[in-house]
Amino acid sequence: MSLHYPDTSIRDILRRVKTIAMVGASPDWVRPSHFAMKYLQRKGYRVIPVNPGAAGAEILGEEVYGALADVPPTFEMVDVFRNSDAAGPITDEAIEIASEKGIEIIWMQLGVVNREAAARAEAAGLSVVMDRCPKIEYGRLFGELSWSGVNSRIITAKRAPFGR
Repeated sequence: MSLHYPDTSIRDILRRVKTIAMVGASPDWVRPSHFAMKYLQRKGYRVIPVNPGAAGAEILGEEVYGALADVPPTFEMVDVFRNSDAAGPITDEAIEIASEKGIEIIWMQLGVVNREAAARAEAAGLSVVMDRCPKIEYGRLFGELSWSGVNSRIITAKRAPFGR
């Protein structure tokens, strides 16, 4: 199972998805999951936090749920912000409730790879993305990184040639 995903596939997912259940969302504003959730909300996604330790609280205006099955509305994507081992049971829960909740995609964050879980999800008809961040992919594929000068030759870490 390759970790290479064509840009067209990633772009299609990011255009199609409207609601994301983020497993491992943190109420701590300095955590990457919090930052990613806030960014995705600002891009128009509804991001529903799933975190058993914070269930019943609120993160960025959304109620936190203890499990995917507890989330009342439908959602197309599960964003796994947990480690690779935890991705297995999360994926299994998503497979179990996929038809009821409308789940189409399991997305495992940077550094999260669980090939066995991915194979189970794909066998159940779900799409899987591993070792990628939807926030980073959104910025890369929809041109936002260049707004900051990245890959635009405006900002560089290289010293200017002498005499320039």
